[in-house]
Amino acid sequence: MAMRSVLHVAVLALPLSLFAQAPLHLIPMPREAKPGASLPLTNGIRVDCAQPCDPQDAFAVADFKATLAERHIPVTDAGNTPHIFVTRFNTSLGRQILHESSPVTANASAFPAEMHDEGYALVPDNDGIALTAETASGIFYALQTAKQLIEGDGSAATLHLATIRDWPAMKYRGLSDDLSRGPVDTLDFQKKIVRTLAAYKDNLYSPYFENTQQYASNPLPAPPGGGISAEDARQLVAYAAQFHVLVVPDQEAFGHLRHALIYEEYQPLAETPHGAVLAPGQPGSLKVIKDEFTELAHLYPGPFLHVGADETEDLGRGQTKAEVDARGLGPVYLDFIQQIDNTLHPLHRKLLFWGDIAEKSPELLKDLPAQFKQDTIAISWHYNAPGPNGFIKYINDFKSAGFDFWVAPGINNWSRVYPNYNAGLANIQVFTAEGQAAGATGQLNTIWYDDGEALASNNWYGILFGCASAWQKGESSIPQFEQSYSPVFHGDLTGKLNQAQLEIMAAHDLLKQSNLKGDGSDLLFWSDPWAPDNQKNFANVRPVLHDLRMHAEKALDLIAQARAAYPALKGTGFSPSVGSLNEGGALAPEGQALDPRYMLPSNPTSLREPDAIDAMELGARRLDFIGLKFQLADEMSQLYAQALSTAASGDRHAKPSVPALLSDINGVNGRIQDIKDGYSTLRDLYQQLWLRTNRPYALRPVLEHYDYTIGIWLARMDKLRAAQRTWEATHTLPTAAETGIPVPTY
Repeated sequence: MAMRSVLHVAVLALPLSLFAQAPLHLIPMPREAKPGASLPLTNGIRVDCAQPCDPQDAFAVADFKATLAERHIPVTDAGNTPHIFVTRFNTSLGRQILHESSPVTANASAFPAEMHDEGYALVPDNDGIALTAETASGIFYALQTAKQLIEGDGSAATLHLATIRDWPAMKYRGLSDDLSRGPVDTLDFQKKIVRTLAAYKDNLYSPYFENTQQYASNPLPAPPGGGISAEDARQLVAYAAQFHVLVVPDQEAFGHLRHALIYEEYQPLAETPHGAVLAPGQPGSLKVIKDEFTELAHLYPGPFLHVGADETEDLGRGQTKAEVDARGLGPVYLDFIQQIDNTLHPLHRKLLFWGDIAEKSPELLKDLPAQFKQDTIAISWHYNAPGPNGFIKYINDFKSAGFDFWVAPGINNWSRVYPNYNAGLANIQVFTAEGQAAGATGQLNTIWYDDGEALASNNWYGILFGCASAWQKGESSIPQFEQSYSPVFHGDLTGKLNQAQLEIMAAHDLLKQSNLKGDGSDLLFWSDPWAPDNQKNFANVRPVLHDLRMHAEKALDLIAQARAAYPALKGTGFSPSVGSLNEGGALAPEGQALDPRYMLPSNPTSLREPDAIDAMELGARRLDFIGLKFQLADEMSQLYAQALSTAASGDRHAKPSVPALLSDINGVNGRIQDIKDGYSTLRDLYQQLWLRTNRPYALRPVLEHYDYTIGIWLARMDKLRAAQRTWEATHTLPTAAETGIPVPTY
């Protein structure tokens, strides 16, 4: 293109024609993209910003260079190396870039309105890529795309050229991060979440609080070691702003408040004693809300505050029973939401609220005051797979009533050994697309830690698909995402990690087909296969155990093969956690080296995001262990039944003998030992992953669950030893009931 004369750059020694076009692996996929040729980065890359470079653009360039440093791609000033050139649209070059990105646009004097806020254009020339945008956000997002156009690391890296025009489908694209059900992110990990959301073009991060934000006005609820301090909040907000991410606190202001209402000081405000719902009609209720949200408004500047208000299940069961009986649940609920709005009106923020309770009274929504509708945004959340009519009914209830509304899908990570992405991706895909079509101005993807056990590093697959779905127009392609994920996020060009994700999804699908209570969840992982009340569940899962384990083990094989293909991580697994920027998540100043403690290994080819790979490995191991545990339980039932039969026959020469059968259950390599060892190994791996992302707070109960379960099997080992000694002394055995081993029924 003619741009080379403007940029004053040298021609590469090798013509572009020598490099074939490559398919683009990008998350999100740009709205308009045409792949071009590729350039080797053998000698590094130049990164230039047209002068004067806006301070925000300079930050985006520094962030881009930090990524290059992570990937051991030298930044150089040599004129014979490929370049990335950054310029705003208000320059002649910026206008030329826009025109070249869409030659049918004859008049490039104005940036298209739909692209103004966050859109960008990116085009190739003979020496690399030039990009432009009208805003700092647009420049930042253009550089995030440029990061993904670089494939490989070090001297083996390649820059894929492309012609791209891109802008988002939704104005607000974000993630709700549960910080109140057990795991509480460290500040450094929150910063990592912010960086990652921004890298995939989300612009909102919403930490969810029930009791974990520390308040000067109400200090009791925040747990020691598990509270987010005011200083944490200020640091996070300032950090996120650099990445064009708005931090919106979600403080429950109606339901989900049991961790506060458990204190005697707040009993007058509780709908039911030590319950979870704040009682409307109690003067102190609105005072607590006002005090807390006034503090939040100072800590988290921005247009929004989130008041929660979902799942108010206790409402009408206690202090408001008479009023709810007389007027109905919907009117009492909506009246209190309006009181909250009136109380917080002086803060001049738009209030977000979860829409599940309001959805139950659609006939009342239209009659709510116009001012309330102007002050609030309803967030419709649904996490199931779409039915025949999708989610449109829930969306239309708010749309027809005149509300601004967002949609909130979920990644399906809650209470699971690994997220069920079959359900999660389908939910995100359809709900987001239907929200876009109906006029939703935002998407708030959600992660939850209902039982306090899900691990944060499990979640990136669903988080990134949420980013893609909110940015891309219409229904995002799941197969396209599945193919792009591991090259983009992990730098894995073998396809092994992509396939490993699919194997885990196949394992989840088997559990769902079993009509099994648990569906691959933590409940199933902890369930005791010898418990009498678990035998029905056992019968459901038994037919799929082999295939379940084969899928999980195939995932483990693929993960190992992917690691082996990248020497820096060869043979490790559960490698030390590393980051991309300096300590605390800050970018190194221009010209200053990154802190070596937070850089990837020195080998120029290494898999990125090793914590997520380790988490996937642990998820596969836990799924495999679910199958193994039930298989071993079956085998031990059969072995003990055979031992009882042999003992009753009096055949001293039977093969296998009673001692051999008992040893197979409880010997050096016995099956009980396998279960005990399995839980022990998984406990240690789990603890490692928890501490990489979370504060130590709330880890102890999970570890105690492991220890308690290990103790159960240790006690059974002792009981079987007693049976073995009885056989040696008397040549008799306790009954199956006396040992606690179920009699085979299949």
